[in-house]
Amino acid sequence: MEVTEGDTLKHRQLRIEDYLQMVSAEQKEYAEVSASPKMAETDSTSTNKQTEGLLEQILARDNLNHAYKQVKRNKGAGGIDGMQVDELLPFLKENQKELLQSLRDGKYRPKPVRRVEIPKENGKTRKLGIPTVVDRFIQQAICQVLTSIFERFRQQLWISTKKECA
Repeated sequence: MEVTEGDTLKHRQLRIEDYLQMVSAEQKEYAEVSASPKMAETDSTSTNKQTEGLLEQILARDNLNHAYKQVKRNKGAGGIDGMQVDELLPFLKENQKELLQSLRDGKYRPKPVRRVEIPKENGKTRKLGIPTVVDRFIQQAICQVLTSIFERFRQQLWISTKKECA
């Protein structure tokens, strides 16, 4: 039997359609399996308590104050906007409401990082991205809350593992 180019194309097309039907059926089965209510009910590691009001925790006054102090302590160069760490506090006092509102609304967008090449001992250079001071401030506020949640989870996991081993 001689196979022409047209027949091969038709044969391939049928195989692709069969494959798509198979993938669709698999996805449907997977969706039914993953939606099992028993899975959620028996899950002993509930992160809902820890992540409720995550944004509120990040934007809490104490957390933001601590983030500002950490950024100030770390110093560092300014980003593409040219703002230095010493200029952060006056900026925050003047633009606090707008900044917090843009974060709450999900409209805040970090600025691009400033690229700097740092020479290495072997003669090559290492590329470094320097975010703006405001972006570092927000990153620090997020990091503090997430680190706290992670540490609590890690400690609970360690305690439960220790109990199982005893």
